[in-house]
Amino acid sequence: MSSSSADAGAPQAAGRRRLHTRTIVVEVYARDDGLLDLEARLTDVKDHVLPLASGPRPAGEPVHDMHLHLSVDPEFNVVEAGARGQAVPYAGFCDAIGPSYAALKGLNLLKKFRQAVMQAMGGTRGCTHISELAAVLPTVAVQAAAGVRRPDPDAQPFQLDRCHALVTNGEAVRQFYPRWYRGARAGAAASPSSAQSSMAALSNAPRDDLKTEPA
Repeated sequence: MSSSSADAGAPQAAGRRRLHTRTIVVEVYARDDGLLDLEARLTDVKDHVLPLASGPRPAGEPVHDMHLHLSVDPEFNVVEAGARGQAVPYAGFCDAIGPSYAALKGLNLLKKFRQAVMQAMGGTRGCTHISELAAVLPTVAVQAAAGVRRPDPDAQPFQLDRCHALVTNGEAVRQFYPRWYRGARAGAAASPSSAQSSMAALSNAPRDDLKTEPA
């Protein structure tokens, strides 16, 4: 077992063998014209021969090797889009859909992008794997821009209220983003209404909830 699998909480199995590896790599480039280029790639590789109607795929050779390119402006609007299949199960058919991903032009990575991709390219309108690849791009673009583009100092940081760690009433925001903290301040007394609600909840609780273990 690899250390990475163990660290991720994989069960300590007595024995196992790898069947499949999916790899997703996204590289982001800053262009001189102010755009960001996102170059995304997804590969699926088997550790055994895969029987396909189009012919067996040898172990170690990609079943899928899909590429998606987006260029976005500083507001994360998609201004260029395209895709291609370098390795596919059904050559001449799977790879024919690539030019259709130009339909992503005009979408915004931060405004319901994933839903818009599925509406435009979901099901038989597109390729399952290229569309899955598109779904990872919003957070990648934000990560790429972080520390490179100067944020508006008067605007709430983008990452707040977008994950469990950075809820604006949580401890992490209180410590690291105090200006945007929305929780109770230290030493603040509970409001009468909240105290009354707490007492009412306690008085109405089932008696079993109030029992204590015998000494």
